[in-house]
Amino acid sequence: MTTVVGPFGLSVRDQALEAHVQAGLSAVEEGLLEATKSDVPFITEAARHLVQAGGKRFRPLLVMLSAQFGDPHAPRIVPSAVVVELTHLATLYHDDVMDEAEVRRGVPSANARWDNSVAVLTGDFLFSRASHILADLGPEAVRIQAEAFERLVTGQILETVGPRDGRDPIAHYLDVLAGKTSSLVAVSCRFGAMMSGADETVVDILTQYGERLGIAFQLADDVLDIASDSHESGKTPGTDLREGVPTLPVLHLRAQVAKANGSASADDSRLCELLDGDLSDDARHAEVLALLRAHPALEQARRDTIRYADEARASLAPLPACAAKLALEGLCDAVVHRAG
Repeated sequence: MTTVVGPFGLSVRDQALEAHVQAGLSAVEEGLLEATKSDVPFITEAARHLVQAGGKRFRPLLVMLSAQFGDPHAPRIVPSAVVVELTHLATLYHDDVMDEAEVRRGVPSANARWDNSVAVLTGDFLFSRASHILADLGPEAVRIQAEAFERLVTGQILETVGPRDGRDPIAHYLDVLAGKTSSLVAVSCRFGAMMSGADETVVDILTQYGERLGIAFQLADDVLDIASDSHESGKTPGTDLREGVPTLPVLHLRAQVAKANGSASADDSRLCELLDGDLSDDARHAEVLALLRAHPALEQARRDTIRYADEARASLAPLPACAAKLALEGLCDAVVHRAG
């Protein structure tokens, strides 16, 4: 068993696949450095701030693995992986401004290091560089990326405005995740397969796999934000709670309290009261974390994560047995393990 990418503990049984994927990811790193280089030194510094902070490179990994179902040496594969990662990085700059985040990937966020204007404009710069590369990949790639970007922005808007009256908050939240996260994860799989010349049926299967895996990936982050002592993304536990971001465990808690119709337990009532208050106070924040960690809502969120990961794995069934398929199935296990 050999490791493909450390942060996920993903292993494959094929050394040739590992070597090819690692070479592809190294080429993506070079492409990211090239794409974030500007004639203005300050822009280069700001644009490379998060690139050099690291990250799991989850989306480029999916591009590389999906490309194994066609010609994995096709020339447009690496540039397409650079496009999806640049797009992802750009959204992080904008997200940190919206969330007023101070830390990203274990380093000060761009808005904290400089200011909001620099962070927003740097995100725009990355979007422009992604578009420049995308233009060389053909009109179909441009259309696919544009549709994904529309979904991504729509998801962000839906999160900002909240569910409409009468809309189930959990269903609304899953719609948000489908836009904000799954759209780009699905495109990663689609680009890898498409750029390798894989059959259209294979492209569709891998796209659907990415849709489901993207939601499982984000739900695992929701669980980690509460359950872990050291968050993989570099954020401290309970960051989403402190920032007032509704995540699935909290939504399940509120749904259970609403269903109790006034007969919720004292602990549940206390927890909702705390969540509705100011969690900038460390003592209140610690109490909320402790209560949520012991609450059934957290386990329910774990079960939802497993369900989406299982759906992603099941969607791969029609594909031929090969090392890449095993690796993609292994990613489903790795995502669930993160939430365990």
